[in-house]
Amino acid sequence: MPESPFPPLERRDRAGIEAWLDRLVAENRFTIAVVFPVVGAVSLYASARGWYPDPVSFMSFNPWFILLGVIVMRLPLVAGLAPLVDRRAAVALAAVTTYAFGIELLGVATGWPYGAFEYGIDLGPMLFGLVPAGLPVFFFPLVLNSYLLCLLLLGERARSTPVRLLAVIATVLVMDLVLDPAAVGLGFWTYDAGGVYYGVPWSNYAGWVISATISVVLFDLAFDGEALIQRLRTCPFMLDDLVSFVILWGAINAAFGNWVPVGLAGLLGSGLLVTDRFDFDIRDTIPGAGWARPRKGE
Repeated sequence: MPESPFPPLERRDRAGIEAWLDRLVAENRFTIAVVFPVVGAVSLYASARGWYPDPVSFMSFNPWFILLGVIVMRLPLVAGLAPLVDRRAAVALAAVTTYAFGIELLGVATGWPYGAFEYGIDLGPMLFGLVPAGLPVFFFPLVLNSYLLCLLLLGERARSTPVRLLAVIATVLVMDLVLDPAAVGLGFWTYDAGGVYYGVPWSNYAGWVISATISVVLFDLAFDGEALIQRLRTCPFMLDDLVSFVILWGAINAAFGNWVPVGLAGLLGSGLLVTDRFDFDIRDTIPGAGWARPRKGE
């Protein structure tokens, strides 16, 4: 029988669950960071092209399949941040969640601040039939991955609030310049007036400046800066969700011929390479690849 990807849960208290999450992610990095986004990219593009035959047509843009895949790709971020979440962080994260739902509902209802848009595909259960109930798992990483990447790239300069804020806002905009054209191409959502940037209006990015600013302020309040940087430096998989983002959305944009977003995805990948987070040794985490493990002394 194949070995289970799930390590044993040795303790049922918080520390034991956090240790179990760390092991789960560390032992399955290739599957989580590479296999899931590759499968997701192929599945989503096939859905958009109508390539699923009748016997498996239920898999075309299957909302539960989409949500499950997203949750799995978020595991490195969840496991990385879990030890840092105390009461203060929980309150701040709840505030970000409330903001995310509020601004998305406002956007769908009024078109402000992102521009008039509507969802074309159910991304899991829909709240009030308008926005995904799982919105935080889509919204949080866009800002959190940018926040963490900037902490690593900026080094000591990240201690300056203005520098950190501007850098994170710029990185969030780059991520959305990658995400939105692919999502529009797939039909996830559409902007009523279209837009010159692959069907996306510039108002969307102005809206993201507002959302990124508010989110960064709340993340600053949520986490102890020194503890976050220390965890980030010692947790090798903490930015694997950004690896998944680059692979998934870079591949979908390439399939649609959206070459500017592909280049921007490459720019994010370069940032991961600089921080030594994209070229991790995956030989021990590829299922069945024991032959690839280095011999003792290598």
